[in-house]
Amino acid sequence: MSELLDLAAKVAGAAGAGEQVEAFVGRSTSTSVKVHGGAIESLTQASAAGIGVRVIEDGRQGFAWAGSLDDDVVAEVLADARDNVAYAQAEPWVGLADPDGVAPPPLDLWREGLAALPTARKVDLALELERAVRAGDPRIDGVRTAQWSDGAGQGAVATSTGIAVAGRSTFCNLSVLALASEGAETKTGYGVSVGREPDDVDLDQAAEDAVERATRLLGAVQPASGAVTLVLEPRMAATLLGVVAGTLNGESVLKGRSPFADRVGEPIASPVLTLVDDPTDPLSLGADAHDGEGLATRRVPLIVDGVLQGFLHNTMTGRRAGVPSTASAVRGYRSTPAVGAQALALATGVGSLDDLVAAVDHGVLVQSMTGLHSGVNPVSGDFSVGVEGLMVRGGQRAEPIREATIASTLQRLLLDVDAVGGEREWTPGGTGAAALVIPGVMLSGR
Repeated sequence: MSELLDLAAKVAGAAGAGEQVEAFVGRSTSTSVKVHGGAIESLTQASAAGIGVRVIEDGRQGFAWAGSLDDDVVAEVLADARDNVAYAQAEPWVGLADPDGVAPPPLDLWREGLAALPTARKVDLALELERAVRAGDPRIDGVRTAQWSDGAGQGAVATSTGIAVAGRSTFCNLSVLALASEGAETKTGYGVSVGREPDDVDLDQAAEDAVERATRLLGAVQPASGAVTLVLEPRMAATLLGVVAGTLNGESVLKGRSPFADRVGEPIASPVLTLVDDPTDPLSLGADAHDGEGLATRRVPLIVDGVLQGFLHNTMTGRRAGVPSTASAVRGYRSTPAVGAQALALATGVGSLDDLVAAVDHGVLVQSMTGLHSGVNPVSGDFSVGVEGLMVRGGQRAEPIREATIASTLQRLLLDVDAVGGEREWTPGGTGAAALVIPGVMLSGR
């Protein structure tokens, strides 16, 4: 890791008079094993390393990158970035991050146990997962894919403005897509378990999850239209929160693509809802000590007790909006810094998913949503997506449903949240969410 930091610092130190230079250096390895029918379908092991360089002069930004760390290539990337400055438009907010005095969180995100796991064992784990799913229920008649995935990455950022930081992390997961059949009907169910090292991953949990999700949808019918109470499982809540976070992105706000612009300090959600972006939490696979511009990460409150606290910003969107960066720059060496949530976390409430369901008289326990990205208007907040899941009647899980649509707005959904579950689930993408209960949502079926 020190080698990457030394290289980044060397490039940043080459800044000439009147220019700023930033170097982002990364190196990673990954393994992906997919199995099907008791045999290896694919085995991919990859290594990558590269550098991205930004040069800024007179409010103009030039950028270049290469997938190599050879000295001559690095020198060429710096020269190309300098050449590209001439083609950029000058803007007053363009510039590199300056050190802001925030101390980085003391995170240890690297696990040696991942590197010690032999490839043969990774294959065995994927095969064991497939066997466990097939044995989980007589109605399971296939597994579309069972997969082991892992990655280890190191990165460094250095700038001529005085930033020089480095970090590293590991992750791994087991995932499976099960197929359940009854007569001519087939349903799928997805199971996953994630962690930073092999001991964190629970094969049985992933298998049981996939089996339950596939089999419980068999015999699904189209429900009657009407108002229902939605119960979003943690995964579905995480999906919804990801859409909400996209509207709380400073870049989206500046481009007029958020229904929450100019509403800081106002209630935009139920008082039971608190949402933060917290890359300092090591439980999230999105955790990191520094953002993509080298600033120390920090806990960023977005919604607290229903009140909008602010938006996510990198250096340039913050300057344009007249506020400090929230250290929310996301990037790889192939790109310039964008703005994004890194580790969304929903504050937990009280009760298990079963407890929440037991309190619902007439509703839908949502297992999957389709058409989410095309079904949400980021400007108006209009929300219309297809759903599958289980009807809830008198606090009991009832018949499975299909071919149904829920329609509302993001604003209404947030304001109408009635309860938040007490059990948080972490997704492979780094979001930590609990179940949500939202009454009064229109369900369109037959």
